[in-house]
Amino acid sequence: MTDAASRLSFDTDPAAAGGYDVSGLQALAASATVDRAGEPRSKGAARRGPFRPEVWLNARQRHASRLAAHYFRAFDVLAVAAVTLLCAWAVTPGPLIHADLSRLAPFALGAATVLGLLRSLGRYRFARGQKTTLHLASVAGIVGAGAASAMVSGWLLQGADAQWAAWLVWSGLTLVSLYALHMSWSDMVGRWRASGALTPNIVLVGATRRAESLIREALKRRDLNVLGIFDDRLARSPEAVEGVPVLGTADDLLTHKMTPYVDRVVLAIDPKAEARVRELTARLRTLPNEVTLLVEPNGEAETRSALNRLAAAPLADVQGPVDHDRRAFNKRLQDLVIGLIALVLLAPAMAVIALAIRLDSPGPIFFRQRRHGFNHEEIVVWKFRSMKQEAADATASRQVTHDDDRVTQIGKFIRKTSLDELPQLLNVITGEMSLVGPRPHAIGMKTGHVESARLVAEYAHRHRIKPGMTGWAAVNGSRGPLHTAQDVRARVRLDIEYVERQSLWLDLWIMAVTVPVLLGDRAAVR
Repeated sequence: MTDAASRLSFDTDPAAAGGYDVSGLQALAASATVDRAGEPRSKGAARRGPFRPEVWLNARQRHASRLAAHYFRAFDVLAVAAVTLLCAWAVTPGPLIHADLSRLAPFALGAATVLGLLRSLGRYRFARGQKTTLHLASVAGIVGAGAASAMVSGWLLQGADAQWAAWLVWSGLTLVSLYALHMSWSDMVGRWRASGALTPNIVLVGATRRAESLIREALKRRDLNVLGIFDDRLARSPEAVEGVPVLGTADDLLTHKMTPYVDRVVLAIDPKAEARVRELTARLRTLPNEVTLLVEPNGEAETRSALNRLAAAPLADVQGPVDHDRRAFNKRLQDLVIGLIALVLLAPAMAVIALAIRLDSPGPIFFRQRRHGFNHEEIVVWKFRSMKQEAADATASRQVTHDDDRVTQIGKFIRKTSLDELPQLLNVITGEMSLVGPRPHAIGMKTGHVESARLVAEYAHRHRIKPGMTGWAAVNGSRGPLHTAQDVRARVRLDIEYVERQSLWLDLWIMAVTVPVLLGDRAAVR
């Protein structure tokens, strides 16, 4: 690495960059926008910079914001359903369950029309630049269509007894409810955009003319954050391109502390250099981040189109077939509901375990360990302490073996039954982990004398989804320490298989069989 790149790299001087946390990233961002004299490196860098030093949200946090569209729609469904039931109850002389179908059908058809149009017309996407007034006007039109369907169907079913006033009241209450909700949604999305929560973060590979053009245009548009540049030809690379620092080589990107904040890696090299494109793609495929090749645009229209695709960050689309965002929303909802229920039901057992640990050996009740989460994010995972305090191994440099003298008496029991993992329900509720997913490995965990991550090229692919308390690998026999390279490969193969197959029903099945599998496996060392 050149001196220029070393001065800007976290991996060479963590102290100079303020460490590996958000403050360190902010310090790097701030230093990258000015030269030694304190002047901006490029026009516009002091005002805003190629990436905003004050905003650092990792990919998991930004992805959670994008999933808000599903929560918005859920609240809309509840609001419209409540108004519909209230109005139907008001015009029904007896209990709703005994009401005449002709009285209920118009309200139900009107509600279905409103909710269906809100979804099919993309009213939950809140695209960049969308005016709130136009959005509310479209909501009013949708409610009008719902009211028309209710009145037409009611007139056909009831004839002279049509309840026009009731349907008008339903329309008004539905419009007021949706107006209040969607004004709140628009305000929330606006604040998220202002804070950068919906602004994609990218890094470029290649300090080229293409990279310079993209960064310059991104500065004008202000809807794309370019965090840094990596280039194998450091001897010919500048310290920065349009204010964006050159942080090292492509190999440096593989282990850089910035990757949890990156949404996409963009190859800004000549696509005609096919051999280099293939070589870089093969090297970068070990990252959990998506890799995109930037093709030379032909004219301003294609340039804008390419940047629109990179910067597009509407909220998750709730229409169409199940996609990655919908799966993530379903998974998060599952984690919250089942996780909270499990935490309440297991609280007495957790209290007993905590007391037993306190009485068994001196030291804290909980053991905290830094592990890899979604997209290489470093998270702190909670467990009940199962080892002697003086023998705690935060980096898992020595994996547990049978009759390990570091494990306490209570520790042997809670490790054998996996009860030591129960505090991770807190990680699940906070969103750092999921109930089901690849098990989070300790950062720097070794298999033998080699770091486990170096034994399998696709190791980082298991980080493309949140880690879990249990998982596909766990119920298929790959649990506990990994003592050989073959063990690591088998674990990673099962984890990647789960990432590709993940669904709500698969998660429920894995949770259902986890306890029987763990109790039936008496030979496993955990």
